[in-house]
Amino acid sequence: MKKQLLLVLNGKGGVGKSFFVVNFVQYLKDRKIAHVAFDSDNENSTLKRFHPEAIFLNLGDPRGLDPMVQALEGNRLVVVDCRAASTDLFLNFFSSTDIFGLLTALEAGLTLAMPVGADADSIEQLQRITRELGNRCRYVIVRNPVHGDGLSLFDASRIRQQLKNELGAKEISLTRLQPWLVDGLNRNDLTPAAACQHEAFSILDRQRLITWHRQLCEQIDSAADVLLPHEQAPTTDRPDRRA
Repeated sequence: MKKQLLLVLNGKGGVGKSFFVVNFVQYLKDRKIAHVAFDSDNENSTLKRFHPEAIFLNLGDPRGLDPMVQALEGNRLVVVDCRAASTDLFLNFFSSTDIFGLLTALEAGLTLAMPVGADADSIEQLQRITRELGNRCRYVIVRNPVHGDGLSLFDASRIRQQLKNELGAKEISLTRLQPWLVDGLNRNDLTPAAACQHEAFSILDRQRLITWHRQLCEQIDSAADVLLPHEQAPTTDRPDRRA
């Protein structure tokens, strides 16, 4: 597909949706990949705090999700941070608009990036979404051990096997940031990439952030063929690919 609608979606709060989107948008900026970003949480608005150019979606408006699809008329990549407890709203929107027929007409595809944690609720959300959408979209599982624990419950789940073996999902993993680094980033409204050379962080903490950011970019690169429109995915001979 020439265009891509990328939704970062999991109805469970606290699984790292906004954290992933903030850093994914930074990845796009670093590589000069044109995109439009939408923030659907106008109360916490994490994405817009770190990337002020992000556009709010008014989920209280019956047509509040329309702009994310309309943006595909003039843009190749649209990224949406879907707030917690919004799964029903997005699924109902897909059904009421025949979204997949419309995306086909726009030469666009839909990818869901779905952060998952160690708790059963976040896994149940994945089951619900895939039950509704099946193979009509593509999936990227974003493994996020938020508290440093493993994802043994998810690893043993049937939904993981279905996503990987039946639906061709890609998996990427977030590395846990040390708590003092998270505090410093939030206090200064900085992404890890922007903080790598910021005076608010010591030389060793900057090195920790550089290492974390490099690992994140490697993970995103590994799933870029699903996360990005085909012609914008990095290739092995691109000089800006992180090795």
